[in-house]
Amino acid sequence: MSRLFQPLTIRGTTFAHRTWVSPMCQYSCDPVEAPGVPNDWHLVHLGSFATGGAALVLTEAAAVVPEGRISPQDAGLWNDEQAGAWRRIVDFLHGQGAAAGVQLAHAGRKASTHRPWDERSGSVPVAEGGWPTVGPSAVAFGSYAEPAALDEAGTAGVVRAFADAARRADEAGFDVVEVHAAHGYLLHQFLSPLSNRRTDRYGGDLAGRSRLLLEVVDAVRAVWPQDKPLFVRLSTTDWVEGGWDVDDSVALSRELAAHGVDLVDASSGGNVPDAPIPVGPGYQVPPAGRIKRETGILVGAVGMLLEPAQAEQVLVSGDADAVFLARALLADPRWVQRAAVALHEHGTLAWPPQYVRATRQQVPLVRPRG
Repeated sequence: MSRLFQPLTIRGTTFAHRTWVSPMCQYSCDPVEAPGVPNDWHLVHLGSFATGGAALVLTEAAAVVPEGRISPQDAGLWNDEQAGAWRRIVDFLHGQGAAAGVQLAHAGRKASTHRPWDERSGSVPVAEGGWPTVGPSAVAFGSYAEPAALDEAGTAGVVRAFADAARRADEAGFDVVEVHAAHGYLLHQFLSPLSNRRTDRYGGDLAGRSRLLLEVVDAVRAVWPQDKPLFVRLSTTDWVEGGWDVDDSVALSRELAAHGVDLVDASSGGNVPDAPIPVGPGYQVPPAGRIKRETGILVGAVGMLLEPAQAEQVLVSGDADAVFLARALLADPRWVQRAAVALHEHGTLAWPPQYVRATRQQVPLVRPRG
């Protein structure tokens, strides 16, 4: 059996294989009639990956408070209406044999922005449906609006909001919670000395800058069932001198493991505009491998993993325990089924019975579900 198609058990959850769906923001909620509520677009978008054979489908970043949304059109999990809408999607994913995960997030100083395809970029004015933003310090991200520095009451509110969202995630039936501490959003902003210039206990050295994330993890782990996995997404480096780097990520990953985190989802960048990121196939795999080898925590690799053989090699080489796919799945929601054929595992991956007829001439060993 290929490594890619071996099952993986974490706590009480067994994933059928190790090809997982990375969070991908869709900016598709109705900000007026149903702010933060996932809708039919999210059902079809996420459901297509489950029918395509993914073992774990992670949602886009779900904001834990309204002001934590990246854009007014972002999804959330700060109220029960949103939890009920997510439940419908979770039930469909489970019906296709996929595990369901939710990424919990707060965008911090990168909140209240226009969608990527809107004519304008940057911050949405308050008069047009935007809101004031917050961060560890009053330091703007590029040309975005300057955030207000969170006081200690504000940091405590962030911790409570993540815990409340995790409780709702359990009620909605999710199998996995991932805390988003990457891509220049609030928890990453606290980690990086480039955005965190505080002099109180949430700033300064690595321990101070890591404090808020560890408090969030502890609060989430306290309400998240012990038999369910907890992931954290990290940007392993800011890609600029003086910023957060891989050494920091290794040290933090040891702490995360001690605080009950089961897997580090190793991404990079996002906290510095126009950082010189050497984007290319597998460019984020080496930091993932370092974290895995030097800490022993489970690691997921992500970033331009485009072909089945490439993804297989990441696991065979010991650089990661699972792979997260994003753009490859947008281009081909049946990437996983294609990978099963390419790696001679087509007899182990069940297709929906509605689609089996499409495989009979090419894949004689496909078995239907059910």
